[in-house]
Amino acid sequence: MVLNINIILPNFTTKFQFHNINHHHIHINNNKPHHLVHHHHKSIIQSIVLIKMLKVEELTDELKQILNANMDDVKQRRAAREAFKDIQLNIDHILFKTKYDGLKTKESYEVNSKGLEIFVKNWLPETRPPKAVICFCHGYGDTCTFFFEGVARKFASCGYGVLAMDFPGFGLSEGLHGYIPSFDGLVDDVIEQYSKIKDDPELRDLPRFLMGQSMGGAVALKVHLKQPDFWNGAVLVAPMCKIADDVVPPWAVKTFLIGVAKVLPKSKLVPQKDLGDMAFRDPKKKPLTSYNVISYKDKPRLGTAVELLNTTQEIENQLEKVSLPLLILHGKADIVTDPSVSKALYEKARSKDKKLNLYDDGCHALLEGEPDDVILRVFNDIVTWLDEHSAAK
Repeated sequence: MVLNINIILPNFTTKFQFHNINHHHIHINNNKPHHLVHHHHKSIIQSIVLIKMLKVEELTDELKQILNANMDDVKQRRAAREAFKDIQLNIDHILFKTKYDGLKTKESYEVNSKGLEIFVKNWLPETRPPKAVICFCHGYGDTCTFFFEGVARKFASCGYGVLAMDFPGFGLSEGLHGYIPSFDGLVDDVIEQYSKIKDDPELRDLPRFLMGQSMGGAVALKVHLKQPDFWNGAVLVAPMCKIADDVVPPWAVKTFLIGVAKVLPKSKLVPQKDLGDMAFRDPKKKPLTSYNVISYKDKPRLGTAVELLNTTQEIENQLEKVSLPLLILHGKADIVTDPSVSKALYEKARSKDKKLNLYDDGCHALLEGEPDDVILRVFNDIVTWLDEHSAAK
């Protein structure tokens, strides 16, 4: 007997297969899973594909060896980022073509209350006080480095202080790669980090804005719901805050998956689609996603998938509680997160000050994967909104 289950979440599509004879999956005996063959190392094929997608002439044997390392280990992710950061900053992308002077940046690792080293980075204008502070929440397959480096420089050049962190288990922060044991726990980690603004004399009296992309949009909304009076507004780019009704798993399937996740939460699943390819519209920019060498590209972990599913359903039931000023931006052609998600948020949020921008033909990565003119338009829309709301405080 073979049981196939397809689960579609806003950030990925995954297929579970449980087979009584296939040793690559869970074996069922008396309705109880008794072992799982789990691969701890990145597959050789995946590494070869990544190396081929990058420009061969840029890769020394040492760089190839770094890419072949097990990115579940944060030390390997940090080594990869250090080795590739100069290459990343010189790729042919509009985010990195403009050179900005008069900016100051700071990178650090800060140990949080759970004992985890969290990577944080700040970008500030050097010659004038910041207009406001933007606190960034990244997406599931992303980090606060690479593409966001260009995004942050752009905002800082417009007079904003930008604070960013890698979530535990993502990017350069400690934790098992791509694993979210508790979404609420992740939100608490974000609150702990960004609440330090109150103790910074340069930033504590400035307007504070959350910015979230995709999964980071869900993080930002939950941060706001836990701190309703702390933030002056939120910018949400293709937020993951509701799953469309026609792709929600049946109740019985969801219950079954939650049960399996309690036993095998860290197990990786089999993705059906290439999210990087789906998120980027500009064909010239699609290959550049491979340069994000420390992003989580492997099979989604079962526990993480269940946490994301539960979180979106929780947020869907609390949209009416969203009360801060909102700017929501979404591409009409986004097939990673459905634009109806953002429409529902816009319609149901009780915020009196809210704006929804929908972009014709736009896909998921509005700030990274669109044609240059669209990227600049989205940037301009965000900066205009931020300028209006920073001056209004």
